[in-house]
Amino acid sequence: QLQASGGGLVQSGGSLRLSCADSGSGLTFSDYAVGWFRQAPGKDREFVAAISRAGRRRDYAESVRGRFTISRTNAKSTVYLQMNSLNAEDTAVYYCAASYTVTGALITTASRYTYWGQGTQVTVSS
Repeated sequence: QLQASGGGLVQSGGSLRLSCADSGSGLTFSDYAVGWFRQAPGKDREFVAAISRAGRRRDYAESVRGRFTISRTNAKSTVYLQMNSLNAEDTAVYYCAASYTVTGALITTASRYTYWGQGTQVTVSS
């Protein structure tokens, strides 16, 4: 139901923009909080960024704060993750996730998300 895209190979210091789109599931996208997570080889999945359903609230992992920006366009049922100043430690498979919320809550815990995208690979070369 969620399609993550935009990954690729980029040099250290470069930028990428990931997209997470509802693939026609019929969800009312604006009712869903969305988050981005990533998983590097041999490591656990970790929280990257989250946005509330209307986009008024956002949160970031400390490791990406100031470099990554999460945003959404509900009219297009899409959430974006703009990633700047990438470094080798950002190399991972990035996943987006969505969960229904009745308030403008942020969700930063993976287990609280209902729907997951398939992941998109981001590789940063040094």
